Amino acid sequence: MYSGNVHRLDHGRVHFGFDLDPEVDDHLQRATAVVADRDRSLRALNEARRCAPDQLDVLQALYKLHFYGGELQQALDVVYQSLIKAAIQGGFSHDWSSLDLHSADWRQRRGPARSFLYSLKALAFIRLRQNDVAESASVLDVLQRLDPQDMVGAQVIRDLLAGLRDDDDE
Repeated sequence: MYSGNVHRLDHGRVHFGFDLDPEVDDHLQRATAVVADRDRSLRALNEARRCAPDQLDVLQALYKLHFYGGELQQALDVVYQSLIKAAIQGGFSHDWSSLDLHSADWRQRRGPARSFLYSLKALAFIRLRQNDVAESASVLDVLQRLDPQDMVGAQVIRDLLAGLRDDDDE
């Protein structure tokens, strides 16, 4: 349930992002504390979403919970919502196939552009898990174009994709 910009703090708290409303952060902390109880964790995440429906960190936590719970379609739905909200907040198109290095400052360590990249990475992984190799590869190509230094760690998914392709060739 953690994204690349989430870190454990002292006393077991998790840093989900910057500028979070304290109530939203409390819900996210509770979701993390009870992650082994999927229903309780989901309730806490939905409360966080109710309090801050446009908060990208909440959407990332929510799609990760669905993904790790094997609920790929629900994860995919939230990823698409996250991509749209990140694009709106960042002032660029949510049509990732039309984006290039100049569409946003993709190198920023935080903000809508970085959230968009993480959500694209999640999309590639979900599509790979759904056996949609072509779309996963397409999304990974876009990630390579937008994030050539691979700051969001998409190489892991590229390696999985390559492994699947090698298996198919044998």
